Amino acid sequence: MRMKQYPSFVVVRCLVAATLLVSLTACVSNPKKGGGNYSQLIGQAESEVSAGRVEPALAAFNEAAKADPTNKEPWVRSAQLAFDAGNYGRAITAAEEVLRRDPADLVADSVLTVSGLRVAVQSLQRLQANGALATSDTARKEAEQLASALRSTMGESPSRASSTPAPCRGSRCGRPAARPQPQPQPQAKPSDENPFR
Repeated sequence: MRMKQYPSFVVVRCLVAATLLVSLTACVSNPKKGGGNYSQLIGQAESEVSAGRVEPALAAFNEAAKADPTNKEPWVRSAQLAFDAGNYGRAITAAEEVLRRDPADLVADSVLTVSGLRVAVQSLQRLQANGALATSDTARKEAEQLASALRSTMGESPSRASSTPAPCRGSRCGRPAARPQPQPQPQAKPSDENPFR
């Protein structure tokens, strides 16, 4: 008994068709996880915000983002909430998620920028408190470059910014600066004196 042979292109077509059929069947039988819950999750998150419960609200926004991964709104709200709570690292992460979905989003861009600046200021204050800015030329130089870049970005000229007095430190704070004492004027020497004596 001899088996009937089919041309190879027919076998390949059948395999491709079978694979496609199985793939499409899998898509139909496994609907998008949580897709129908998006509106409910957003509503729950906003209720938590209204009640002043930030952490549960952030968790609900996170679940809403999982339910509809292409929607930027849960990330925008998370960025705003985290920023308002002073959690700048989390705000930066959420703002970056928004900008992946919509690079022109001004709210996310603002949250990202201001959060980054606040983190930088906190870091500089910590360095200054630890004395690192006074003892490390590299740290001080980097801090000065950052300050200069910020002034430039904000439209301030470096000369205008440097004319501001240094912050008050120590026991002299609150007191006016001491006036310099006048130096006594040197008296003129008599001209008949021999300078070589």
